[in-house]
Amino acid sequence: MTLIARADQVGSLLRPPSVMQAWKAFAGGELGETARRSIEDDAIRASIHQQEETGIGVITDGEFRRDVWWSGFIPYVEGIELFEATQSPFASNVAERADAYIPKLVRTTKRLGHPGNAIMGDNYSFVAGITNRATKVTIPAPSRFHFQYGVNAIDESVYPNREQFWDDVTQVYKSEIAGLENLGCNFIQIDDPILSFFCDPTATEKMRNNGENPEGLLKEYIDATNAAVSERASSTTVGLHICRGNARSTWAVSGGYAAIAEQAFPHLDVDVFFLEFDDERSGDFEPLQLIPASTSIVLGLVTSKRSELESPDLLKRRLDQASQYADASRLGISPQCGFASILEGNLLTEEDQWAKLRLVSEVAEDYWGN
Repeated sequence: MTLIARADQVGSLLRPPSVMQAWKAFAGGELGETARRSIEDDAIRASIHQQEETGIGVITDGEFRRDVWWSGFIPYVEGIELFEATQSPFASNVAERADAYIPKLVRTTKRLGHPGNAIMGDNYSFVAGITNRATKVTIPAPSRFHFQYGVNAIDESVYPNREQFWDDVTQVYKSEIAGLENLGCNFIQIDDPILSFFCDPTATEKMRNNGENPEGLLKEYIDATNAAVSERASSTTVGLHICRGNARSTWAVSGGYAAIAEQAFPHLDVDVFFLEFDDERSGDFEPLQLIPASTSIVLGLVTSKRSELESPDLLKRRLDQASQYADASRLGISPQCGFASILEGNLLTEEDQWAKLRLVSEVAEDYWGN
């Protein structure tokens, strides 16, 4: 599958002050959803113009309409209940961090179902109506319906066995993808940071302590993703993004891809991998050799967690290193993750963000010449 663009991005962008204020007012009951969306409309228009100016090849809405990376999709699925958790996987790497992000938990209350029209449809159409560049929609992976709450995510009175649960989860995705395709969307990115937890021995030990078999659970998640995208049109590109957590410039887990490469890379039915590689927590490039030759790879070499700009020469050397395991013709470059996977965003400025995207574009132009 040919890359949509050599210079890509993961999806989320720092929310401008107008959007931050609108979400605060919305949460406090001082602003309705229609008024909030109007403010987001203006911010997205401006953001698209700025994205285009950086030279980046794929445009998104910056996820401005979400307060967290998965909230634009999962809460709109029928049969879902969200509730607060008390522990943060992000707290372990930042000593006494009072603002550590705590992901909400998801559980089923009845049979899961798709509402009918594409959940992300209006958001896609708004962006596609503004830009002539490639536009992608980002959605959370099926694993997000299960992992954070584990066995408690599934009401056994609704789903006596997990196969029935996954059948309904994946049918939701089939309906969503078909709906997006009907609107003209041909680039869908599935965000699955949960796969990175299987790279971290501490995280897999916690899975075992919770009564899960990590190898079996990873297979469940791979099978669910494959089923979810199995009916996509031949003209639709499906990407899969893996990172190790991204909230207020913190991370959740560590570990190279070698731990999951044999089980995941040859078997995930996707057209392009978006893989985090901005520091040593991601390991080396050797696991790339297990990705099928027909699959493209966008390397997340530029960090979205810190403001310092990477050296273009260093990035090109890293592309050379990666090309020892996957031909350079299959590669692209991007930031390692979004700039604001949660509403508050990472600890850098909008100017830093645009500089990072310009860097991605310039390195891609220098390295591939297109």
